[in-house]
Amino acid sequence: MNSIHKTVLLNETIEGLLAHRSFSEGGNEKFLVVDGTFGGGGHSVFICEKYPNIKIIALDQDKSAFEKAKNKFKSSKNKISFVNENFRNIDKVLQKEKVEKVDGIILDLGLSSDQLENSGRGFSFMKSEPLLMTMKENPSSEDITALDVVNTWEEKNLADIIYGYGEEQFARRIARGIVEARKKEKIKTTFDLVKIIENSVPNFYRKGRINCATKTFQAFRIAVNDELGALGEGLTKGFDALKTGGRMAVISFHSLEDRIVKRFYKEKQKEGKGNLINKKPIVPSKEEIIKNNRSRSAKLRILEKI
Repeated sequence: MNSIHKTVLLNETIEGLLAHRSFSEGGNEKFLVVDGTFGGGGHSVFICEKYPNIKIIALDQDKSAFEKAKNKFKSSKNKISFVNENFRNIDKVLQKEKVEKVDGIILDLGLSSDQLENSGRGFSFMKSEPLLMTMKENPSSEDITALDVVNTWEEKNLADIIYGYGEEQFARRIARGIVEARKKEKIKTTFDLVKIIENSVPNFYRKGRINCATKTFQAFRIAVNDELGALGEGLTKGFDALKTGGRMAVISFHSLEDRIVKRFYKEKQKEGKGNLINKKPIVPSKEEIIKNNRSRSAKLRILEKI
């Protein structure tokens, strides 16, 4: 199955990352970019098309992502390494690749359309799927899944997760509903969870503009994959791996992520170690939002290492 993912803020990301560099025809081999969230391969494909011969190290903890996108690179002149790993371990990846410093790092923190629509792992509340919500294609018995979370975590922990990671105002009611429901039978599928959420929130909220399950699903996905912890590690290790003049481009999709990125960038600027390329986040144009509604909440921030 080929990738159906539409990359957000594509041109803005790659131009912001590389346009300040001087490239000569056929002389780009010394430049190396880490695509820390390969997904559908959109950013890497664009680099290959516009900047031939730049080396790319593409990371994704979902191994199936590479299989879906590999056909896009058949005619590429660029040397690409595909690594099945989370970007929080960028230091270990570069060590294995025998690389000391890189020229650019891309982190697109959004859930890809492939994972949402075709993974079968329970990311979407619109489909009846097993409650996994893990980015890994084949999770081991040691990996935490949403099934574990909803069926074993204490009510207070559930409420804290739903409120903290989902910013859900009815977190306590939903947590209570989950605990009461699992006393009767195990919560196994996404639709089981959706039904519990619908029965836990007020009628006006259930019929609101945004699906009432949206924030809870976001919260559990973040918790299962430790996304905020991974982001913090990825930013720190990624910045350390940048050459002087190298840039890091991060696309976030909700306030929790953007807050972490914004704070990290400002700290590096305050320490005299980095320059903010864009004072305010770059957001999608109206045209892009019309073509791809999922891009509407995206924010791009770029930092250059001094």
